[in-house]
Amino acid sequence: MTSVPQLGNGVGLRREHFDRVLAGPTRVDWFEVISENFMVNGGRPRHVLEQVRRDYAVVLHGVSLSIGSTDPLDRGYLDRLGALAAWIQPAWVSDHLCWTGVGGHNAHDLLPLPYTEEALDHVVARVAAVQEHLGRRIALENVSTYLTFAGSTLTEWEFLAQVAVRADCGILLDINNVYVSAANHGFDPKKYLEALPAERIWQMHLAGHTDRGTHLLDSHSRRVCNEVWDLYRFATRRIGAVSTLVEWDEDVPDWDTLEAECLRARAAQQASLANPGSA
Repeated sequence: MTSVPQLGNGVGLRREHFDRVLAGPTRVDWFEVISENFMVNGGRPRHVLEQVRRDYAVVLHGVSLSIGSTDPLDRGYLDRLGALAAWIQPAWVSDHLCWTGVGGHNAHDLLPLPYTEEALDHVVARVAAVQEHLGRRIALENVSTYLTFAGSTLTEWEFLAQVAVRADCGILLDINNVYVSAANHGFDPKKYLEALPAERIWQMHLAGHTDRGTHLLDSHSRRVCNEVWDLYRFATRRIGAVSTLVEWDEDVPDWDTLEAECLRARAAQQASLANPGSA
């Protein structure tokens, strides 16, 4: 896994900030783009991405791989993703450890899996097929969850770790999703982080969430909360310097606000690495 670069601190490339990013320079190190938004030829998004790629590292982050579905893998989708990756040469390609549809119907949501040996075998085989098709390894992100399956025999962190090791892929560790799921289901988020193979973690996500009273919702609509910052510092002390990205997809703020969150992540990472024994 040593071939994975440490990119520094980045943000998602969103249309609200196209003009500001192109005007440059910025103080962020890299950008993550939603793969599906750039899988068409021509248009301004492709033109913007081409220009951004000249100055910054880029990561492709998909939402439609549906790695956990029982539907056959979408070869047309994989062909388009492969073509986009060949064109833009991203640092890596990522998606989510979930399913997004079945029977040809797209639920337009990131749905959780049952954590069973059968599901594990199924996902590992599909990851291997995707990586073979793309000619590159991918990273999979833990999603926020709001229900669990009675039939699960593994914890989420055991399932994620085994997928990464057995399929020889990376982990995109979403710190906010760990915190949200821990609050919703009553587990210790630090136990989750301690169980993951550090060498498999290519990237981390930070984001804001919304408290709905009965549950936390991964909304990506506000600043990162203090508890998630604390969990990020804990993860950094355990794992080390990992490429980190701030997600803000709803109620997108002005560029200065987003950039400030990115710089806060950089400072938090640097402080944690300088004081690895701190609480």
